[in-house]
Amino acid sequence: MAKSTAENTFLRLKTVLDVLTEGVWSGDALNAGQVLAEATARVPFNEHEAELLSGGIPRGHKTLTSATAKLVKAGWLVKGRSGWTITEDGMRATVAYPDPVSFATALDAGTPVPADTPVPAAPAGFVRPVSAAAATLEVPAKEETAKKTTRKTPAKKAAAAVGKAAKVLEDAVEPVVKAVRKTKAPAKDTAADAAAEPFEGPDVETHPQPEAVAVAGDFNTILGAPENWAPQYDEAQMEFDFLDQLWKKSAELPAGFYTFKIALNRSWDENYGAYGAFDGPNHELHHNGGTVTIRYNHATRDITIN
Repeated sequence: MAKSTAENTFLRLKTVLDVLTEGVWSGDALNAGQVLAEATARVPFNEHEAELLSGGIPRGHKTLTSATAKLVKAGWLVKGRSGWTITEDGMRATVAYPDPVSFATALDAGTPVPADTPVPAAPAGFVRPVSAAAATLEVPAKEETAKKTTRKTPAKKAAAAVGKAAKVLEDAVEPVVKAVRKTKAPAKDTAADAAAEPFEGPDVETHPQPEAVAVAGDFNTILGAPENWAPQYDEAQMEFDFLDQLWKKSAELPAGFYTFKIALNRSWDENYGAYGAFDGPNHELHHNGGTVTIRYNHATRDITIN
């Protein structure tokens, strides 16, 4: 018999704790996106839950994201910017309430975990299971890339040093980087040598990036956009900094309390809220007035505000 949305949601909440417990045993720090993806992969959506809401978000995903607040209220889960952390009580809850019915009853009633419930230990020889979510992804072959090797010329080594320094002193180093890039490499004995050892810019670890990233929130009209919460407008777009691989948006805002989300490619199809959660709760900004800079790291889904 098919389970209802409520039953599935409680089962996924228990799975969230199971996944985080496995992360503790294996020493892996998991962010919100990884945990939610694994929970929904292990407990798939039924037909009703798979329906897409406005913005292209599955109904079941939105329900689960909101329901995780129950775990926080129970003291079983802590949500932080660096990821989600299960508490000792949360781990003990997986032992005290091993089946979905007792788990749902205790969570709804706010029943404390019995004091004599032990914290579960990793089974002997434990190896974290292969991610059910990752198993559905196709990984491109890297054979050709692995075979390629590049000799580092003195010019490349110097440029690499500039690239590393730029991460710390971005404003001071950027003019130097531009100057280095314009410098001509020493003459080569042959055209073949010149082609084999081209001058290259700073070594920067890159990550696939979206075409556009917007700060969509209740202050977009202050930035000059026609309306708030509209990621399609130019005024909401962030600028990508290749050197530190961050998207940035600086603006002058009056003192006040603001909320926003990070939206990709000028739409709500893919957006990230607090703690980097896909379609998660709004980011909050308590601002004293003046210039504020928001930075978004697409590799980790983290943001910083200053």
